[in-house]
Amino acid sequence: MKKKPFAFITSAALLLTVMSGCANQKETDEDVVKIGYSTSLCHAPIHVAIENGYFEEEGLDYEAINIGGVITEAIGSGEVDAGFGLVGKFIQPLENGLPMKITSGIHTGCTKLVVPNDSDIKSVEDLKGKKIGTPSLADSPTLIAKRSLAEAGIGVTADNMEVEFVVYSNNDLPIALQNGAIDAFVTHDPVVSIAEKEYNLRVIINTTTDEKYKDEYCCISFVTTDLAENHPDLAAKYTRAVMKAAKWIEENPTETAQLQLDKNYVTGDLELNAAILDSYNFAPSVSGGYNALQQSVTELQDIGIIRADTDAEALIENSFAKFDDVEDTY
Repeated sequence: MKKKPFAFITSAALLLTVMSGCANQKETDEDVVKIGYSTSLCHAPIHVAIENGYFEEEGLDYEAINIGGVITEAIGSGEVDAGFGLVGKFIQPLENGLPMKITSGIHTGCTKLVVPNDSDIKSVEDLKGKKIGTPSLADSPTLIAKRSLAEAGIGVTADNMEVEFVVYSNNDLPIALQNGAIDAFVTHDPVVSIAEKEYNLRVIINTTTDEKYKDEYCCISFVTTDLAENHPDLAAKYTRAVMKAAKWIEENPTETAQLQLDKNYVTGDLELNAAILDSYNFAPSVSGGYNALQQSVTELQDIGIIRADTDAEALIENSFAKFDDVEDTY
């Protein structure tokens, strides 16, 4: 994996920056863009952009930083300038002022709600009154579940909660389901697809194939507000590189899975990983990312996740950045 050192900033330049009140802004277009990634299967576009040289192809000087699952914290602390993640994960932090901009939709899919194969739960409607395991109450899978439950007429608001969400680690969710501590669980790949196979589970919600979600982008590219507003050329280079990587993945899912294993970005089985990647639609789209943000914000406000007094239209517009030199699709 290629990593590059931070560019040197002279004391004079630093002094001018502090005097201008812009200590956190980059001084030149040659400064390093800090790109956050995690060892997750669906972070493949970042992995591929690094290994296939798409960042260099765009002339982007960068440092790749493994931030694990703490994306919002890394953005807020200035640890990263750009990255990748589930759109639902960012909605509430964006409402609360997280300084980032979504720049494109990258792929669809990657979240499922599952039950034991012999469960009497046959549909979303049957989840009323049940216990649903989740890795986090604020994570994207929980929001997907709430959107589906609300559409089925099941209460998911603080004053009318007709299911119980229970937090377990991803590794413990299948065990909790097997032991009867929960009736269903919702999480993202590869955890849920592996559990589905190993524990003979049945899928109730599948964002890859369900009519409600199959065309909605789950994962997006983002940059910080500072990068988008003060260095749009760098933000555009990053976005183009990740979109190019996504297009390559769509055409080469098995090669992508092999690359991720060979470079130790992920663990697992080549055949299963390739099948999961192949099930997604890696058709990168700027407008698709915008539409996913719009859809999520609208539905989450309808069910009370976004505050009623929040200007939804302003939130959407302030949370997205479009660049003239980034095509809608690649």
